[in-house]
Amino acid sequence: MLNLQIVENKDFFGPLFPYIEDPMITDIDYNGATLWVTNAENERYEATDCKISTAFVEEFSNRVANVVSKPFHKQNPVLEAETETLRITIIHESIAMLGRGFSIRKSLPMVRLTKEEMIRSGYATDAIIGFLKACIENQRNIVFCGEPGVGKTECAKYFSQFIPENNRVITIEDTPEWHYSKIHPKADCIEMRLNSNMDYTLAIKTSLRLNPKWMMVSEVRSKEVQFLIESLSTGVRGITTLHTDDVKKIPDRMLNMMGDVGNTRMENDIYNFIDVGVLIRRKAFRNSLGEVQVRRYIDQVCVFEREHGDNHIEMIVEDGKFLWEEQCA
Repeated sequence: MLNLQIVENKDFFGPLFPYIEDPMITDIDYNGATLWVTNAENERYEATDCKISTAFVEEFSNRVANVVSKPFHKQNPVLEAETETLRITIIHESIAMLGRGFSIRKSLPMVRLTKEEMIRSGYATDAIIGFLKACIENQRNIVFCGEPGVGKTECAKYFSQFIPENNRVITIEDTPEWHYSKIHPKADCIEMRLNSNMDYTLAIKTSLRLNPKWMMVSEVRSKEVQFLIESLSTGVRGITTLHTDDVKKIPDRMLNMMGDVGNTRMENDIYNFIDVGVLIRRKAFRNSLGEVQVRRYIDQVCVFEREHGDNHIEMIVEDGKFLWEEQCA
């Protein structure tokens, strides 16, 4: 994978460089005909002021291919590369009907969310933020879920700020996104990067020997979720993300990922050792001017409980509303 400081290299990115340099841009996508960018407000728009030529796309592809020493042609139509802050994917014109295209996902060592902005934009109320902050402070295990690209990791990064600096944190990820040690330079942290010799399962097992207080797993996708649950049963606290559109589906999603071992005992363990589920949702709407805007917000929060041999899910937030607040009103 690409692991060079090319972010500051204007020659490498050409007309894309202003978007690479802008910390508020999160995604840069070219579909073979037009360039689209997404900002930190999750606003997506066509970059009409940036001219992308076929010659540049070919030169850019060649630069990336040369740096990572990988072929890129009809027989190898997908090219991928990474830096510490960028994930680059290029697809060949042999499989892209509009022509050669690419996507550049940016993950910077910063926390874009702030409490003030979350409240102002409707991302979350003060009560919701306070509840999730208290969950971290009381060492609850949290799963952040939602669609791809909705901002699960950004939300997790915000609330991970409330982990005390003297709590050892182990981060496990295949693509650098947490940037925990850079965001929290005084924290006790070990960052583990997956490769061909270290998969999620082995990384989770290894982290238990590193005296962790917290384990932050970038995304659970498969059978490694079993080892994550087993690790949490030892008293290690955990934060992770997964893809689902409802917090109530988290247990079934995890059981399905486990495959053959996803049995009743493992279901009970999920309710025992996963404490909180948080769903981030993205919704498009038209503003007063008739313009289409996209809103991201915390749509659901739930608590998983196992009491007296029964598994329960208690909804704390539904449709962005803090239910406890309504009950006390």
